[in-house]
Amino acid sequence: MIPLKDENPISTTPIVVYLLIAINIAVFFQQLSLGEQLNNFFQLYAVIPQELTASLTGNPPGQSVPEWFTLISSQFLHGGFLHIGFNMLYLWIFGNNIEDSLGHVKFIIFYLVCGVLAGLTHWFFGMESLVPTIGASGAIAGVMGAYVIKYPKAKILTLLPLGIFITTIRIPAIFFLGFWFLQQAISSFASLGMEAGGGVAYWAHAGGFVFGVIVGPMLGLFSKRRR
Repeated sequence: MIPLKDENPISTTPIVVYLLIAINIAVFFQQLSLGEQLNNFFQLYAVIPQELTASLTGNPPGQSVPEWFTLISSQFLHGGFLHIGFNMLYLWIFGNNIEDSLGHVKFIIFYLVCGVLAGLTHWFFGMESLVPTIGASGAIAGVMGAYVIKYPKAKILTLLPLGIFITTIRIPAIFFLGFWFLQQAISSFASLGMEAGGGVAYWAHAGGFVFGVIVGPMLGLFSKRRR
C-alpha cells in the first residue's frame, strides 16, 4: 500500500515540511556528485553504532565530525532514489498536519528529536554494528506516530495493487499506520541478534513511531491554541 494524500485540511502553510524536503533533496544530489567519495561521506555523517558506542564510552574514534552530530546529519542522507522518494512522500503526506498542529518551531524540534531518539533506538539494539545508518525514516516515523493519535479517523487515499490491477481506496489513518507499525515491530524483533548488512533499520522505524506518540503530546500536539 502506498499513501497518496490525506484528506484532513490544514490552516497554515507547512513551510518547515517544504524546507525539510528541499534540504533532503539538495543533500541527495550532493551525494550523487561525490562518486567514489560517497562511502567516505557516509563514514563521516552516517550513524555507525560501533563508533557511537566508542564515543559514548569515552573512546571517540577521532573523526572530524563528532559522533553525536551524526544522529542529526544522518537524517538528511539517503541511499537511492526510492529511499528518498518514499521518505519525502510520507513526510509530505503526514508532516503537514502535524506542523499545523504544533506550529513551525515546535515541529522542527519534534522532527529532529524523534530522529535522534530513533537513531538511539537502532544503536541500542546493535551497539557493535559497523553498518552506517542513514535516512529520514526514523524522524518521519515519529511524525506518523503523532499523526495516528492526533488524526486516527482521517482518511488516507492509498494506492493498492491487486495483481495486475491498481486501484485507490480510502483507509482510516489508525488502520494504515497501525498496520505499518506492526510490520516494523515484527521485523525489529525478527532482526535481533542479526547484523543489519545493508538492510532496513527497523528498530529506528519502530522507535521513532513510539517516541512520536510520546513527544508529540509533550510539545502540545493536542493544544487547542491553533484552532
